[in-house]
Amino acid sequence: MDREWHRVDITGLVFSKPREESKAMSTPNNKAADNLLACRSGWHVKGMGRSGSIALLIGLATIARPVAAADPVAVVAGDAAPAVAALTPAAPCDPYKNFECLDDYLGKGFWERLSNYYSLEWGQPSGPSDPKAPAARREDWPPAAQTTPPMPFTEWPYGGATPLGVTRPGSVDSPLMNALGNTSFGSWMNANNFQMYGWIDVGGNASTSTTKPGGNAPAAYLYTPNTVQLDQVVLYLDRFPDTVQKDHIDWGMRFSVIYGENYRYTTSYGLASYQLLDKNKVNGYDFPMLYGELFIPQVAEGLMLRAGRFISLPDIEAQLAPNNYMYTHSMTYTFDNYTNTGLQSTLALDKNWMVQLGVTVGTEAAIPHIHETVGNPYPNVPGTGPGQVGYNPLYPYSSFKKDPGAMPSYTLCGRYNSTDGRTDVNLCADAINSGEYGYNNLQWYGLTAYHQINEQWHVSFEAYHLFERNVPNELNSDVQTIYANGGAPFAPRYIPYNAPGLAVCSNASVISCRAGAWGEVAYFNYSPDPLDNFSIRPELYWDPQGQRTGVATHYFNFALGWQHWFSPQVEIRPEIAYYHSLDAPAFNGNSNAGIAPNKSREVILSGDLIWHF
Repeated sequence: MDREWHRVDITGLVFSKPREESKAMSTPNNKAADNLLACRSGWHVKGMGRSGSIALLIGLATIARPVAAADPVAVVAGDAAPAVAALTPAAPCDPYKNFECLDDYLGKGFWERLSNYYSLEWGQPSGPSDPKAPAARREDWPPAAQTTPPMPFTEWPYGGATPLGVTRPGSVDSPLMNALGNTSFGSWMNANNFQMYGWIDVGGNASTSTTKPGGNAPAAYLYTPNTVQLDQVVLYLDRFPDTVQKDHIDWGMRFSVIYGENYRYTTSYGLASYQLLDKNKVNGYDFPMLYGELFIPQVAEGLMLRAGRFISLPDIEAQLAPNNYMYTHSMTYTFDNYTNTGLQSTLALDKNWMVQLGVTVGTEAAIPHIHETVGNPYPNVPGTGPGQVGYNPLYPYSSFKKDPGAMPSYTLCGRYNSTDGRTDVNLCADAINSGEYGYNNLQWYGLTAYHQINEQWHVSFEAYHLFERNVPNELNSDVQTIYANGGAPFAPRYIPYNAPGLAVCSNASVISCRAGAWGEVAYFNYSPDPLDNFSIRPELYWDPQGQRTGVATHYFNFALGWQHWFSPQVEIRPEIAYYHSLDAPAFNGNSNAGIAPNKSREVILSGDLIWHF
């Protein structure tokens, strides 16, 4: 005879039973005992025998509900056949809707959790957020300037400090930390506000220059044309001080290590610099940031003290790949200060104004070099004059400092950020001292400025003048003799590769001169959606003595770039750039190999992939 069927749901399983045998169960007061009785009278689970069904049902309460006879889920072939039941799958966990299920979503094993976290964020503009987390910035602080993705920052950059008023400990979105989250090591790090994370950056280029290596220079960082390179593998160990709160002193630190071609642009003389200066290795390692921080919120709106090695102030760009709009760097950035070592303070006077004061040992200089000297094999011989053997007015004594530019130096900067967060200006004098010619003893005076035009467009601008004094004149024959005999700190016998450049002074008769450079660069940025940004980079650079780039000339650079994020962890940055040296050929050479540049124009198609972990 025709039968109507009931379905009973138990923890997501659907059971079927002939209606006439289950009428006693169709009451609101049925009990677990009734369920066991129902098992004895013919209840089955699809794929299980009667005994399996009984074992599954022990201790579970059910509520039976009538189902129409035409219900396609409830169909049987006969009394003896096991009932056909459907499985009702549990709704999948979505940590973007329910953050508390994130740990269940990721799973147990390290590789499983790592893979699942990448999958979770794929196609998303941000990671899942914890609704119970404390506020990420002070309530009365200017709003965040941008979002990451698609920009390389959320706050307008000023450098020298973990951003004040807007930083919480453990706030980096890291697949590695999530993969470690259920281990004892990861739990200890999270409990103590430490994070370990980083990225791998691989790039390549196709260029109209052909000299290998080095033919793309002074374009950077891709100095070798028509190649694929490991730009950088970077690992950070961080502890951020909590700069949002205002009731207790907090501390922070950063240990960073970089490996790849880009070490060539971070090297500080005296810190693993043998790789670049003695061996000219294509790939090498460096430690661009090694510092500790102390945040004192009771002073005005907060005082940050940073001690160690850190990225120079203020700059739009940085050596670390994700901190830049585009794959290539402007010449303005390539040839200015990179890192300083010393003590840097940042004081928030109020929500709009900050002042920064620092004391360092110069630029790319090591503390031991302040007093370290080297014997001079070619001192000045009294009574000699220009053109005579033994004439050395540059370094006349029996010894000279290993790096004459390593000396106490001072940084003073001021920052204004508008209340609406749309406009930001930074004026800065960085690493100022006597300006004596050193490894990279640049006297930097300049500014950076940012303005958000609307929700899609913003512009970043940087301009500076930098210089050194008493730079030896490469046109002077006595200078050539002094260098050939080791009578100068940066002569080839001490630094065989990539030594600081000499100056093309106004005439060959002077032994040295002041060498400076001027740089102006802008980034016009258009972001149509949260995962894409397009950048336009016009630039003018003037190196009148050729000390920075190796050629005394004006430069013009124009570049177009696209940054596309597949997720907050994976980014590609294709671009095309045009370079022109207006007064003399500057491209397709190699100074280390003695190859003179022979091109005044260069076009480079390039791009990279950044994979965060």
